[in-house]
Amino acid sequence: MDKLHRQILAEKENVEIALENIQYTISREEMSVVELAAIGTFLHNIYNGIENILKRIAVAQNVDIPKSDTWHKDLLGLSLSTGIISNELSDKLYEYLTFRHFFIHAYGFMLEESHLEDLVNNIPEIWSQFVAETENFLKNETQFKGRI
Repeated sequence: MDKLHRQILAEKENVEIALENIQYTISREEMSVVELAAIGTFLHNIYNGIENILKRIAVAQNVDIPKSDTWHKDLLGLSLSTGIISNELSDKLYEYLTFRHFFIHAYGFMLEESHLEDLVNNIPEIWSQFVAETENFLKNETQFKGRI
């Protein structure tokens, strides 16, 4: 198993743990500000894991990671333009990117349960789509064949 495969596998394992924790937290009867903050943290963790995987794939392709103030948005665009992810998935991930930005710059007590609920309900499907698309990209990209 090469370095890229090990790095991606480690990120996937961490995202899976965050997904389990988010499901546990959302299943609670009543949501206090503490549970909402925990859900926000797990959503942030999941999106960070997705970004980390995209960065690692880009680096393995010898593609420079953007170094601007908008590098998170630029990374998503770069991942789309290089064919790592589809336009459909990019659109879905953009919602999590905007949440990530809000989460970093807001206070935990500002999180709205209804908005978090939508994000949580959609993330398992989006994660599955992300895994499928990135694995397909790595499997079909000549430079990665046989490595993943």
